Formats: sequence, C-alpha cells, structure tokens
Amino acid sequence: MNDATLACIDDLRGWLGERLSTAPAVRDQHGRDTTFHPVMPPDAVAFPQTVAEVQRIVATCAARRVPLVAFGTGTSCEGHIAALRGGISLDTRGLDRIREVRAADMDATVEAGVTRKSLNAHLHGTGLQFPVDPGADASIGGMVSTRASGTNAMRYGTMRENVMALEVVLPDGELIRTGTRARKSAAGYDLTRLFVGAEGTLGIVTAATVRLHALPEHVAAATCAFGTLRAAVDTVIETLQAGVQLGRVELLDALQVKAVNRYSRLGMAVAPTLFFEFHGSEPEVAHQVKVVREIAASHGGQDFAWAHRPEDRSRLWQARHDIWWANKGLRPGAEGLPTDVCVPISELADQIEAAQQDVRAEGLIAPICGHVGDGNFHLCFMVDPSDPAEIARVKAAYARMIRRALAVGGTCTGEHGIGHGKVEFLREEAGGGFRVMQALRAALDPLGILNPGKVTGFF
Repeated sequence: MNDATLACIDDLRGWLGERLSTAPAVRDQHGRDTTFHPVMPPDAVAFPQTVAEVQRIVATCAARRVPLVAFGTGTSCEGHIAALRGGISLDTRGLDRIREVRAADMDATVEAGVTRKSLNAHLHGTGLQFPVDPGADASIGGMVSTRASGTNAMRYGTMRENVMALEVVLPDGELIRTGTRARKSAAGYDLTRLFVGAEGTLGIVTAATVRLHALPEHVAAATCAFGTLRAAVDTVIETLQAGVQLGRVELLDALQVKAVNRYSRLGMAVAPTLFFEFHGSEPEVAHQVKVVREIAASHGGQDFAWAHRPEDRSRLWQARHDIWWANKGLRPGAEGLPTDVCVPISELADQIEAAQQDVRAEGLIAPICGHVGDGNFHLCFMVDPSDPAEIARVKAAYARMIRRALAVGGTCTGEHGIGHGKVEFLREEAGGGFRVMQALRAALDPLGILNPGKVTGFF
C-alpha cells in the first residue's frame, strides 16, 4: 500500500468512521466474484449511504489519484470487481431506496443498490414487473454496468433496452443525469447508452430510471427433450420464423440436464432440452403452444412436460437460475470458469456442437446452457484449480470458442461483460473501435482511477 492510498484511507475514515473498513475478510469479499478469477482485494472498502457521500468518496480518490472500484452484490463473472491495483472499493448496497414508481408511465427510479428481486417485491400488486433476470439477485447498478440480461431477454430486452435515464458520478466527483423519462428522444449524444455496459470505468451509477412491463395475463411453461441439440435449436429457429413471440426459451445440453436433475431434484430425461414459457391472453397462449408443439414434433421432440401450477413454474425456472450451483456437483472440489458468447441464431447449433467437440477432445467437463432465442450460450468449465496443465487446456478451449464466435459475426460476450477476463478478445472484436473506447475513457477519466484494467485494459 503506497503513501497516497494510506492518506486517502485516513481522509475517508475521518468522516465515514466505521463505514470505512480495512478488515481482511471484508476486503476479500470485495475482491472476489462468483467465478474462477483469483481474489484481488482492495486496500479498504467504503460504505456510502447517500449520493452526496459517493461524490465525496470519488472526489477524495481523484485528489489522491487512488484507484476506485464500484461494488454491487459481487455476482459478476469476469473479474469486474477485482482491485487490480488496490485502492478503494465503493460498496453501493447502502443506496437502496426505490425513489418512485410511476405505474401510469410504467417506469421506476431506483438507486444503484436496489436488487432486481427487491424491486419486483415492491411492485407486487401493481400488475407490473421489472423483467430483466440474470441468474443471481444482482443490484440494478451492477446490471446497468454490465449491460445484463437473462432468460426474458428475447421478449423484454436487456438492460440496454430497459434503462431510460441514469444518475452518474463522474471520475472527478461531479454528478450528472443522462436521458429522460420520455419514451423517445433525438436530443444529442446518447450518454445513457455510453454508461450502460461501461462496467464502472467511466463513472459510478448511483440511480437508474428503468422501464416496467405488464405482467402477462396468462402463463404456461413446459420442457421438451430432443434427440439432438441441433433439433432443439432448429425448433426454436422455426418457431421464431413462424412469428411466435415466446416469453422465454432456454436450452440445456444433456450434461447440464444431468446436473440440474441432481441439484434441483427434477426428473427430466437426460437429453438436450428446451425450457419454454408462453405469455399472453389465454387464447394467445393456447395458439402459441399449438404451433410450437407441432414444430417440436416435426424435429423429433418428445411430448411437452408441463409445469401447471405457479409454484411448479417457479421451481422450474429456479432450477435454471441455480445452474451455477448445480454444476459444482458434477465435479466436487472443482472451480467453475463460465464464459458466454452470442452469435447469429443461424450459427448457434454449429457453434455449440464445435464447443462440445472441443471439450470432449480435451477431456474436460463443461455443461452448456443458453438463451437460445437470441443466440447466446454459456459454457461452464469445471476446473481443478491445482492442475496448471488442465487450466491451460481450459483457457485454450475458452479462447477457441470465442474466436469461433467472432469468425461468424458474433461477440465475445452476450451478457457477462468484459471485466479483465476478456480484454484481449474485445480488442480483437472491436478492431479500430477499441482505440476509440480507450480515447473516450481517457477523456472522462484522465487519471485512470475508475476500475483500472477493465474493459479497455490499463492506459
């Protein structure tokens, strides 16, 4: 820890008191995400409770040129919260106010520390929902910063489509507001989209105005097993081409089904499987189901297994969200290294099959799941952290998977983000645009204090 950091900690402790922690356990928690990336703790953790306190913390770090990393709930996947150069972690969980819900306008303004589950609990009884649902109970600020999405994305969109306006503290401590509550605007540069997905490298999100959506009148959910993964993917492609607007559709390969069955105590056939959810009026849902069942049958799909009751549907989708924990049961003692790519949907089956072949050839364990309706799929490599040779094989397969996606017009990440784990792949994907990203960052954060080493690397 250098003199500047020591002085910064003294400055912050002078007015934060016990809300500035240097306890090793607290620091470790704030340098650890949910995946394989090593723990890289900050030198101290600040716990602001107001936006003004966030501004003061940022200004103090800027004055001392001390790195600052924003922290939500710690559920990211690509080392976003690792303090690569030490410094201060700014924990946003104290910014937990739901400032206003405007049911008539179908929007809400919430602070960064509000989680998606707490927002939806607050909306109970209004007939409205905030539908973006990453697997973890992430904070809204973290979801904004990683441009998160989830199982509902094909119907309701990602955070990119669902964030209307932001409140952001810039790297010098200035507070700005981007966007408006209007449903469309042609006014100037779209600064809101600049900060959505910036991973805390351009500013720290303190509040967001998000779109709300009506709860569907009728919901039906089912699973359908297939003889091959390609048959499952082709079913989804043909369904979309038929104009059926699904609520959700998720793909699990056979190994992923095995893990889910064991962890969530389900009894699905161990085969490539689609999880469907249908939303709409009762006649609309009945029509959707009829069309999709016919398409699935034409591709060799088994009869639908229905989750009829709301609690059955909840159990089914909770099993999908618990995949991370289910995978740990496939290889006790192993660590998970998840990754995701997104490709044009016509390329999806080829890309997944190539990934499976690569995994088998390397003798690795890596179940696959995906938001098949938008071409996004995930591998979770289960790795022995004490075996350097295996880690090297995993990282090589991981890189090949990403480069295959880039070669067909895809992206290195559909929803996990860049962090410091995918900087080299973003450089390949963006080409000359990577230099533009670096220039934008240097213009907003010339001292390079916000989340150093993430997205564009160090500069």
